Amino acid sequence: MALNWIWIAFFAAAFLTAAGKSLATGDLAVWTDIMNSSFSQAAFAFEISLGLTGVLTLWLGIMKIGEKAGVIEFFGRIISPFFSRLFPGIPKGHPAMGAIFMNISANMLGLDNAATPMGLRAMQEMQKLNPRKDTATDAMIMFLVLNSSGLCLIPISIMMYRAQGGAANPTDVFIPILIATAIATLVGLTALCIRQRIRMDAVIWSWLLGIGLAVAAITSFFMRLPAEKVQLYSTFGANFILFSVIIAFIIAGIRKKLNVYDTFIEGAKDGFKTAVMIIPYLVAILVAIGMFRASGALDMLTGWVECGVNALGFDSQWVGALPTMLMKPLSGSGSCAMMLDVMKANGPDAFVSKLAAAVRGSTDTTFYILAVYFGSVGVMKTRYAAGYALLADITGAVAAVAVAYIFF
Repeated sequence: MALNWIWIAFFAAAFLTAAGKSLATGDLAVWTDIMNSSFSQAAFAFEISLGLTGVLTLWLGIMKIGEKAGVIEFFGRIISPFFSRLFPGIPKGHPAMGAIFMNISANMLGLDNAATPMGLRAMQEMQKLNPRKDTATDAMIMFLVLNSSGLCLIPISIMMYRAQGGAANPTDVFIPILIATAIATLVGLTALCIRQRIRMDAVIWSWLLGIGLAVAAITSFFMRLPAEKVQLYSTFGANFILFSVIIAFIIAGIRKKLNVYDTFIEGAKDGFKTAVMIIPYLVAILVAIGMFRASGALDMLTGWVECGVNALGFDSQWVGALPTMLMKPLSGSGSCAMMLDVMKANGPDAFVSKLAAAVRGSTDTTFYILAVYFGSVGVMKTRYAAGYALLADITGAVAAVAVAYIFF
């Protein structure tokens, strides 16, 4: 229900902003901009789905090999003590556990293209356990919030964009992003555990402590490296692990005496069907976001915040990154465009440019995730998923600002 009203609010805000502009300044071109945006965003939604088709076909094929070879079940058993507490509605040993683990692992490595198919697989497995097929279960909501908080240990794409933009040290945002995304994940997870009445026992705390120590170890390792080696090593590590997983799946399939190729094709067919199924959901959310942005509502909101911050006498340098913050939950490509625009206008090594990069990496794209993941299984009633996902987004943005002031 929350997503329904948020979606309506985008259209209402776009219409009211455009009407106000026309009456106040006589700007009639804004209506053309809004409608042109709706058409371009609808086409863009289809392009995203088309682009995902190949990736989904590949990775759901690989996942099918891993499932039939027993590797997914093996991963599920490894993390069962932790995940069985976070996802009490999923039986131990269920394939959903392994798929969830694979998705979160890919997200932590910054491998978005691999994470999405694995996440869709997890949603499909959870939907099999769902007694009300149009309504999100607690397990689905927990999974969506973990994805939205976007714990990412290696933000490969952001470092690449900074390198392309001519930053003196493209990897200087690595540690701030790691800290901000860890805080967002911890807050989102804790809040949702309270909402779902999940007891934070010794097992959960020990796993969280282990993750925290892993973050600290990675931070320490990369801080000791020369600046020019950080991106090289992080990219190598992420891609080496991913390719190793593919090889491990294939070897496990051979050991199980599977016809690995036929198994891959079986899973790949599901990838194509899933890509087609999510098109209406992507069109719905991206058109609403595009019209909201084209109306000038986003720029107006940014201006109001800057005026308020200046009136209170606080430092307003961070406001330059506000469009990236506001766009981040709405659109991955939109927030990326905002980040690149800030870098172009201020230079890649300006404080606001580094802050925009930190914000971009602090969390994932909430409404895109809601549209794609829930849409892939036909869930219409998302309950409180959007609210808690946005809590993680806000926390990540605030943490990114605080950490940026400390580091930069």
